[in-house]
Amino acid sequence: DVQLQASGGGLVQAGGSLRLSCVASGFTFRDYVIGWFRQDPGREREVISYISTSGGTTYYRDSVKGRFTISRDNAKNTVYLQMNSLKPEDTAVYYCAARRSWPSIVAFDYAYWGQGTQVTVSS
Repeated sequence: DVQLQASGGGLVQAGGSLRLSCVASGFTFRDYVIGWFRQDPGREREVISYISTSGGTTYYRDSVKGRFTISRDNAKNTVYLQMNSLKPEDTAVYYCAARRSWPSIVAFDYAYWGQGTQVTVSS
């Protein structure tokens, strides 16, 4: 079975840091782009970042550039999202997702999804 297990969320004060992890199983991880998305109640799911199969190409939405860093370890089937200088507006459920081959910022393009991890940033 395909699984994406996201973890690392929690409650943190503004300015703090969290590191999210996404552990994959059930598919050839190294062949898949991994994206991180987030969703707040009443809002659309939005892309935060993605990383290419080799890790050589990354993308960040403007609001997190310079604060978030995505990385992957293909030997461990894991992608990380280091989140620094967190702001209250970063509060959301964060999801990791997998898409074979080419990167995309469109949620619909991703075939596999994790269950999400809640990130709450207090002011």
